Amino acid sequence: MTLQQYLADLKGKQVTVIGIGVSNRPLLRLLAQAGAVVTARDKKTEDQLGDIVPQLKEWGVRLVLGDDYMENIRGDVVFRTPGLRPDHPGLLAAARSGALVTSEMEVFFDVCPCPVIAVTGSDGKTTTTSIIAEMLKAAGRTVWLGGNIGTPLLDQADNMTPDHVAVLELSSFQLMSMKKTPSVAVITNLSPNHLDWHRDFAEYVEAKCNLFKQQGKQDVLVLNYDNLPSRELAEKAPGRVRFFSGQSIPVPDGVWLKNGTLLDNGEAVMDAADIRIPGMHNVENYMAACAALKGIVPHAVMLQVAKAFNGVEHRLELTRERNGVRYYNDSIASSPTRTMAGLKCFPADKIILIAGGYDKHIPFDELGEALPTAVKTVLLCGATADKIEAAIKAAPGYAPGKPLLMRFSKLDDVVAWAGENAREGDIVLFSPACASFDQFPNFMARGRYFKEKVNQL
Repeated sequence: MTLQQYLADLKGKQVTVIGIGVSNRPLLRLLAQAGAVVTARDKKTEDQLGDIVPQLKEWGVRLVLGDDYMENIRGDVVFRTPGLRPDHPGLLAAARSGALVTSEMEVFFDVCPCPVIAVTGSDGKTTTTSIIAEMLKAAGRTVWLGGNIGTPLLDQADNMTPDHVAVLELSSFQLMSMKKTPSVAVITNLSPNHLDWHRDFAEYVEAKCNLFKQQGKQDVLVLNYDNLPSRELAEKAPGRVRFFSGQSIPVPDGVWLKNGTLLDNGEAVMDAADIRIPGMHNVENYMAACAALKGIVPHAVMLQVAKAFNGVEHRLELTRERNGVRYYNDSIASSPTRTMAGLKCFPADKIILIAGGYDKHIPFDELGEALPTAVKTVLLCGATADKIEAAIKAAPGYAPGKPLLMRFSKLDDVVAWAGENAREGDIVLFSPACASFDQFPNFMARGRYFKEKVNQL
């Protein structure tokens, strides 16, 4: 089924879209132009939504806004926004009334005419997805990059052809209700995450499994051999499994690191030193990408990308060097494991860590245990500051002043303190270990705000 065929079937039908965020606006335009009778629902008011409201009304979209936006949903099709659980009472009631509850990404899988490579995991999703896309482009393929990485692709499906490749980053939120799978699936790792949204870690893992459950025997699943929850998924895979490992382990089929060289089933692909972006976690991201593209992209092209690719915004992004102090924006680090990976990239006695944010109900014990020897100073800000401080002080290696702990109410004050107190050779690392929602709408806004304040010093 093509996109135009799908849209033609919606003409005159009642279609509801939950959420009027930036990612859903192309969908709303598409549905309205196709002649569907469209209702858009959002908790925000007209004033909060701003300039998009007149445009929606011009398209003929009916608006249901405010606290009761999930009440009495009716119609033929309901598009769930990823941040809304599929078992929300409003969605269940809509399904009982006869509505088909779906999502933009589920429909994209139905209408996409080209092969799909999709990446999920607790950490490294965006960078791994971007590396795969860069390698395919360097090999001469036309690539459509999107999904959770920020670009919805449904409205572009008619511009794709079978020889193109769609490369997607998918979150557990998107995967909760997913029933279609890509030809190549990558799970970078699994650790407790988004436990403010998922009932428990088991549900979170089960959502990730939807990435590969319906794969065929010739499809490929790439797993992290060094991460036990990821490795154990191999038993559930209906297709072929490839692994990657950074522990010099010759995995059954895949890519591993030995003596500083990435090996594809024993054949050298590149040296870890060839990889331009810093950190062992980025070496792992490259191993995952190489395993996913085995037989699709030549090793020489993989090496070419490794030497040239500068990384993705908000991921250990060098923001500024001032008075011999380097400031790094790692706002993507919304979990303790991601922050700990970033810490390994720099000398411990030079790191001034800025951490704290929205509480996703993830334990900070492991992070707290690592910080006394991983950094010299921790600057805490945000809703989780108390929990992180308690975890540090409970660590066996903690002593007063090691690390130095400072508390702030605003990020502005944190950056100002760093600007005054950091010394030549120091690394100011903004790696929150938490989501952004206590103060910012997303990690991108948080990272850009940090960069703005650093550049104002």
